[in-house]
Amino acid sequence: MNRPSITKYKTPVHISEYPVGPCYQAGHLVTENAGWRTEKPILDKEKCTGCFYCYLCCPEGVIFKLDGKIEIDYSFCKGCGICARVCKSEAIVMIREAKDGADGC
Repeated sequence: MNRPSITKYKTPVHISEYPVGPCYQAGHLVTENAGWRTEKPILDKEKCTGCFYCYLCCPEGVIFKLDGKIEIDYSFCKGCGICARVCKSEAIVMIREAKDGADGC
C-alpha cells in the first residue's frame, strides 16, 4: 500500500500552471498532523499478537506492517482510537497528547 507523503506546495506563476481538474495526485499532503489530535495510540509490542486487525480497521491507513509487527505513522494519525477499540489483545492504548510539555489544556 502506498502511504501519503508530504509534497511541497509550489505557487503557480502563470495561469497555465493552474490545474484544470483535481489539484493533486492521490496521496498528496501539504502538512503533517496539524496539532489538534488530543490522544494518540501507543503500541505495546510485547502484547501484539500480529493479527493485523487494527491495520484493517484504521480509516487513515497510518498503521503498517514491519517485520511481522505493526507500526504507527504518527505524522498522519488523527487519534480516532479505532485501533485501540478493535485490538483484542489490548496491545494499543490511547494516551493524552502532550502539548509542548504541558497537559494539553
